[in-house]
Amino acid sequence: MEQEQEKKLETILDGFNSGDENIISVLQHIQETFGYVPEEAVHWFAEKTTVPASKFFGITTFYAQFHLHPRGENIITACCGTVCHVKGADRMISRLRTELSLKGDQDTTRDGMFTLETVNCVGACSIAPILIVNEKVHGNVTPDQAVKKIKSIRE
Repeated sequence: MEQEQEKKLETILDGFNSGDENIISVLQHIQETFGYVPEEAVHWFAEKTTVPASKFFGITTFYAQFHLHPRGENIITACCGTVCHVKGADRMISRLRTELSLKGDQDTTRDGMFTLETVNCVGACSIAPILIVNEKVHGNVTPDQAVKKIKSIRE
């Protein structure tokens, strides 16, 4: 582990209580600091506290807000709820995956510019299908429009 990374973790550890009641807060601080929750940070915390790494990983994998891998500079979220699905979200997502050259379960582009994620429902069914690009909601999005949004960010 790099010395700079360890200093950041020590700063987070200073605010950590000895019990495990604030693991979520610790994980939030780790993610805020690094942009994701690095595996080595979890093991570092487990060594420095009485909380086993499995507990950290259990919480990290349970809550969708935590990410165990680096994310792209631009976050694209596609809704896969029932209405979005019926109105073509699968076609839109498939087209985005092709445009971004994402293979298999890969969700972040090799250049780190984009992360494509899906969610079960964003609660905006009246404007389905929904695409959220860097926290801006776009409704009634066609596959062509989704690709145009990606291309405009690239330019």
